[in-house]
Amino acid sequence: MYEEEVRKLQDIIDDSQNIVFFGGAGVSTESNIPDFRSADGLYQQQYKYSPEQIVSHSFFVRNTEAFYEFYKSKMMFLDAKPNPAHKKLAELEAAGKLSAVITQNIDGLHQAAGSKNVLELHGSIHRNYCQRCHQFYDAAYVKNAEGIPKCSCGGVIKPDVVLYEEGLDSSIIEKSIHAISMADTLIIGGTSLVVYPAAGFIDYFRGKHLVVINKSATAREVGAELTIAAPIGQIMDQIVC
Repeated sequence: MYEEEVRKLQDIIDDSQNIVFFGGAGVSTESNIPDFRSADGLYQQQYKYSPEQIVSHSFFVRNTEAFYEFYKSKMMFLDAKPNPAHKKLAELEAAGKLSAVITQNIDGLHQAAGSKNVLELHGSIHRNYCQRCHQFYDAAYVKNAEGIPKCSCGGVIKPDVVLYEEGLDSSIIEKSIHAISMADTLIIGGTSLVVYPAAGFIDYFRGKHLVVINKSATAREVGAELTIAAPIGQIMDQIVC
């Protein structure tokens, strides 16, 4: 399946010297990590509070235990493994074809696959800090903690993820915009381009080839040269570096 689309994508990659990949939750669903917005995503499940409420800054402050109950069970998947999309992007970087991965995901699977230059717009479950003394804790400590993870100093640990009501890291924004503006090819994968301001970053692309690989239609028309409506891992696995 998708032989013609894969051939066109291969031609584009062969013609590229500076690829940037911009990805979202659909990159990790093939690693069995649920997304928020698909038919079986977290937004479609029933909770006492909406997922959007739970992963907000104000909810974290006021209902820290309920936040962590949801976060640890629904957003931390420490046994997840990189899928063919993660692996192929790492191979493209190692081959000197790809200069940056910009991700909205917090699972760390791009780094696990071997990618070096990963710009994490929404942070990472693998970085956690005490709000009192700023001591670092890894994801396993948080996942295995009873109730609210606490520091040895008694402070509450907060994951280094961008919650609703919080702003993105300005340095990550600047690096992402710079990478996109310098790219000759931008591949957008596994994202419906709903979440702003991240979805607006693609407006800085001035390169030669724009590709979209996503199972469903994106929320905005980006004028892509090539659009492939398929699971991204299935497509990227067929690419030769």
